Amino acid sequence: MTASVVTARATTFVADHTAAAIDLGKSAADALPDGDAVVARLHDGLATLSDPAYLAEQQRVAPGMTDVLGVRWPLLSAVGRGFRGATRGERSSVLLDLASRLVDQPLLELRWLGFDVLTQTVRSEPEQTWQLLRRAAGRAEDWVTVDALAHAAGAGIIAEPYRWAELEQLVYSPSRWERRLVGSTIATIPYVDRRAGRQPTVAERALPILADLVGDSEPDVQKSLSWALRSLLLSDPGAVVEWLTAEADVAQRTNDGHRAWVIRDVLPKLGPDVADPIRDQLEGIRRRTDAPSTSRAGETSARFVGLGVDTPPADRTVVERP
Repeated sequence: MTASVVTARATTFVADHTAAAIDLGKSAADALPDGDAVVARLHDGLATLSDPAYLAEQQRVAPGMTDVLGVRWPLLSAVGRGFRGATRGERSSVLLDLASRLVDQPLLELRWLGFDVLTQTVRSEPEQTWQLLRRAAGRAEDWVTVDALAHAAGAGIIAEPYRWAELEQLVYSPSRWERRLVGSTIATIPYVDRRAGRQPTVAERALPILADLVGDSEPDVQKSLSWALRSLLLSDPGAVVEWLTAEADVAQRTNDGHRAWVIRDVLPKLGPDVADPIRDQLEGIRRRTDAPSTSRAGETSARFVGLGVDTPPADRTVVERP
């Protein structure tokens, strides 16, 4: 089957089911405040939106993803739109109770809808919302779930900038999925809020965090870092170029393939006058799967283990409002 046929089929499938997806969101909202009834309606309704072809593709690009129905993202977004439209003015306590139930569901589409509910509560109930975000991050086992969670995390940081400290802690996490959340969250911030998320202060806060994490040996983390850097070009392109230049010097000096891969993945977004010299500088430096992490965060975590400290910074008490 050619790519054009696959695309046409997907477009048709989404168009044919969008109205039903919106109605499902509205119908689920009608069951509030009974959280169990909402979950049951969503579970049954999502099964009718499943696309076997999409399910097979999901399991191909995210191996190990099993508890998933194969609902296409535009349809899942339509369910969320229907739900949000029907719950404007709903009490935050009711929505938080529902989100708590959803993020603990084994079915991934239900969890992802729970993340969407958290974007509704992040401003009115930030502390409890962030606790649920952290819980969901700790349970994540695939990059799709992490990236779905990133939107709510980004909204939380924009609402309360002191939450940048949460990402500063997560760079030390032993979980590659929590570390990926750092990059994915930064990557989404310029899109969560196209005004506040694209201010130079976003790059000012984000680039030092990425500097702590670059050199991570996990490909899933590396991809999120390059994604974050590409997004930050919308915030402060000059600062991003300066960051890339400095890290390219480190990669060249230490023959660091992990660092070089991240930098190379950003270069297509830059003009040739900037990208070509950096690309030439990194010529011949290749990523090796057996090479250990070289990130500053990884070195710090290793020192905690070496000292016999069982609780690295990422796993300590969540930062509270000053």
